[in-house]
Amino acid sequence: MFSKIALPLLTLSAVAGSALAAPFNPQNQSLNRRYVSFDNWGSISSFDNFDNFYGVENFSGEISSSVVVEQQVEVCESVSIEIVQQKLLVLQEIAKRIVTEQICEVETQTVVFQQFLSSCSHFSSDLLHTSGLQVGYDSAIASHFSDIFEADGSLSTSDLGFSGSDLGQSYVVPTGSNWNSATSPSSVGSAYSAALSAVSA
Repeated sequence: MFSKIALPLLTLSAVAGSALAAPFNPQNQSLNRRYVSFDNWGSISSFDNFDNFYGVENFSGEISSSVVVEQQVEVCESVSIEIVQQKLLVLQEIAKRIVTEQICEVETQTVVFQQFLSSCSHFSSDLLHTSGLQVGYDSAIASHFSDIFEADGSLSTSDLGFSGSDLGQSYVVPTGSNWNSATSPSSVGSAYSAALSAVSA
């Protein structure tokens, strides 16, 4: 079911807005523009191999490509906005739990959370149709959602078997949205501006 598979994707949409209010603006002062590498940054051991995930000078995975999985078709299914907001809030708090329970150095918590916010914010340009990428999600990575937890509800410590460079290699583009190439750029732009105004109010 689309709503179940797309759960991690929904996080991206919500946190993209949060990223706009984050201490580091990904448009003009992203961390990857300030530092070439975060490996062993500040001589903090928890930063070891940090750059291996997305790669050096690719702090939040902005440099990526997508391979659309043609044989997998998902159709957008509208549900109550409150239900969507509930799921996004759950995922927001899970992200906080992962950062605070599985990273003990506050400096690393700070950097990896900014990396997360910046990575999520890239989805905004997809929704605006300005990134050159279709609006969708990586189904292979999304399928690992259940692997985050152990059977007893604790956070898993297992390697999930992928890196940030794998993002986009199993890309699914749901159909059924109301996007209209003639009118949607304007209406979506207006919606985006309204959301930004609400964030800064």
